[in-house]
Amino acid sequence: MYVEQLNITDFRNYAAAEFEPAPKGITLLQGDNGSGKTNLLEAVAYFATLRSFRGAPATSLVRLGAAQAVIRAKADREGRSVLVEAEVHLEGRDKVRLNRQPLRRNDDLLGAVLVTIFSPDDIDVVKGGPHLRREYLDDLLATLQPKHHAACVELERVLKQRNALLRSAGGVLRGSMASTLDIWDSKLATVGEAIAGGREAIIVPLQDETDKAYARLTAGTTLGGESTVGLRYERSWEGTLLSALTAARAEDVRRGLTSVGPQRDELGMSIGGMASRTQASQREQRSLALSLRLGGHSLVSARHGSSPVLLLDDVFSELDPRRSEALASCLPDGQALLTAAGPIPDDLPVASRARVRDGVLEPSGAGE
Repeated sequence: MYVEQLNITDFRNYAAAEFEPAPKGITLLQGDNGSGKTNLLEAVAYFATLRSFRGAPATSLVRLGAAQAVIRAKADREGRSVLVEAEVHLEGRDKVRLNRQPLRRNDDLLGAVLVTIFSPDDIDVVKGGPHLRREYLDDLLATLQPKHHAACVELERVLKQRNALLRSAGGVLRGSMASTLDIWDSKLATVGEAIAGGREAIIVPLQDETDKAYARLTAGTTLGGESTVGLRYERSWEGTLLSALTAARAEDVRRGLTSVGPQRDELGMSIGGMASRTQASQREQRSLALSLRLGGHSLVSARHGSSPVLLLDDVFSELDPRRSEALASCLPDGQALLTAAGPIPDDLPVASRARVRDGVLEPSGAGE
């Protein structure tokens, strides 16, 4: 699939902009840091996911002094036109239309537009806390299976209610609290087992694709050789989740917090049998982070029969020349939008390019 046209009004630092990337190959967005290059990628990602890939609240997308931001984007998916129109309001309810029809639920947009996002911050998935690895798995699964996103929303709701009950107990269950907790335990066990099962099911295919990508990225370097990527899903409980919640009840009541469940699980990662979070070098961690994105991209492409749009946010800035060349050589086919403040690999095939200057987009033609 590919983005045909993007129009934004009062989005981030753009008063108005129209962007038509090349339908295939790399469209290069060049400009100084802070000029607004990443904001364009964020707009593309927003109309696919209805959230900022930077983790920013929606209201921060509205340009200073404006009351709303408007995003209108047209994409082509295997010959089918997809039109997304979104309004982000500082006050009041946001509005989204898909093919001119109002969305009943945001979940209805999932899978309509496919994107894969690469950024320098991806290394945090490898070296950061467990919640970042859980988020990576859940985002990937939501693209593969939209119902997984609904399950995650339900998990958040159930955990909020269960934890509120635990806090209100003050360390002692009184009256009907125990029977109410039984209800929330049952709900948590149902949705928690479904989420953990979905995450576990994707580990083997994801490991295979990630390992292939890592081998390509590190071929001919000191990181290559016999190093292989290992992924394992580690539950925070044994047996059934319902029995684990029952066993942990006294401790949960004392702490006022749910101690077991998919919100406590971990995605273990290793390179050559060594834990990547604590025993891998910065270069190995960054190579693994890129490989995870490439691996997920391959799974989504196979599942949907359509290659997601690649959003490459300044990815070459943190790579040495050899790894830059390796990444350039193994980028998947399809449309890619690449931002860069500095040099890019000399042999990177650029189909189109534009210059960004302080929220103004200046097309500068194709190729060199």
